[in-house]
Amino acid sequence: MRSKEPAPGIYIETFGCQMNEADSQYIADRAVSAGYRIATAADEASIVVINTCTVRESAERRAYGRMNHFKALKDADPSRRLVVMGCLAEQDRDRMKQLAPHVDAIFGTKELGRLAGQLEEWRGTPRSDSRDNMLRFAIGGTADGVTDAFSHLRAFVTVQRGCSYYCTFCIVPHVRGRFDHRTRAAILEDARRRIAQGAREIVLVGQTVNAWHDAEGADFGDLCKAVSGLSGLERLTFISPHPKDFTEKIVDDLAGIATLSPRVHLPLQSGSDSLLRRMNRKYTLAQFHEKVEMVTARIPGCAITTDIIVGFPGETDADFEATLTYVRTGVFANAFTFMYSTRRGTPAARWDQVPKEVVRARFDELVDAQNRLTREYHDRKIGTVVRALMAGDSKKDANNLTAKTGDNVTIVAPKPLDYRAAGSDATHPYARAPWLDVIIDGGHVWGCSGRVVGRAFRFTDAAMPAAPALIDLVT
Repeated sequence: MRSKEPAPGIYIETFGCQMNEADSQYIADRAVSAGYRIATAADEASIVVINTCTVRESAERRAYGRMNHFKALKDADPSRRLVVMGCLAEQDRDRMKQLAPHVDAIFGTKELGRLAGQLEEWRGTPRSDSRDNMLRFAIGGTADGVTDAFSHLRAFVTVQRGCSYYCTFCIVPHVRGRFDHRTRAAILEDARRRIAQGAREIVLVGQTVNAWHDAEGADFGDLCKAVSGLSGLERLTFISPHPKDFTEKIVDDLAGIATLSPRVHLPLQSGSDSLLRRMNRKYTLAQFHEKVEMVTARIPGCAITTDIIVGFPGETDADFEATLTYVRTGVFANAFTFMYSTRRGTPAARWDQVPKEVVRARFDELVDAQNRLTREYHDRKIGTVVRALMAGDSKKDANNLTAKTGDNVTIVAPKPLDYRAAGSDATHPYARAPWLDVIIDGGHVWGCSGRVVGRAFRFTDAAMPAAPALIDLVT
């Protein structure tokens, strides 16, 4: 009897935002349905996919760098197909063919369905059996779309694509198009499917997620209430909203959702009104702060996180000082801070740029200020017991596990003795009861460290006592 041929492998590597992560997961799901297996290394795959980002110059450079790295795989096995998708593919289709002629196929952001169909046509392409461990070491990278014991616990559900706001620094409307809202029925069906697959937390994803609406007049608050009503959902969150689209009605709707995570990401970008106008952000600092107060008043204990750009064209010392002064009020639990980088095709790319050394100095000062505040936020958790959703093994220390609190703080703790008790064909016990009660003993800029003292099957369940740690890093 002939042994069954192994399924061809597909390897996916993702750059950029949660929208790209959701797109990669969509392609992974379609590929598995078509008979592929998700490979954990590029040299194990007959199809290698790079999902690209072009929001910042550094992401663009890394994407082209990976294309050049993967040329070695093509040289070793010409039958292997290299595919590029995502925002850079949408923007640079012709340029990419010149800079990376070894790429077999390019699919823009509007061609996810076409890529999925192409994978079905390619199904069954044989892969070379040659292995080169040194080549794998040189290629590096981390696979996406690979299902592990815990990946199903937190699921991304796309609610809209594109953006119609045209911030002067942003390439998204040019590469993803204008607003394209999914129907409420499609979103709910997607969320139900993820919950049936074991998701405990649903993350609603969109470029400007709270701008969602449907033809019947429902808004984002209505959508969140509908998703929160799905049987089996234990936690609901979303990324990334626009400050101007938070109405009192939407925030009141959110405040009434028991499963809502107590964290709202509210991108500020700058604390200077003149710079906000140049950015076309459609609000002033005072209006932004009104939205912060609206959220924190209606959702007590809600953490506010943000995005900030340093060195936007025309930023003066006074503009930067306005941002720094607002950050120093302690309004943000955490901030993702970026040095401005020009994006081809955006208005700001044509304007006079701030000298790089000035941008770097401002960036360092702002990051230092926010890091102190973030550390203080995390320090306030010391001595408390927090409930966090299991995320998996720590990438830095195999003796530790990681989890995420409702306010999106990373928790690291030593693995309890029963952590490794699952057999290879069994559901991991920490995926069956994935809610961890952790006593926090340390605060850091990146998150908190602690010790697992209990586990629960459901978010609202009382915790069962936890086994002692494999290695007690506390005492």
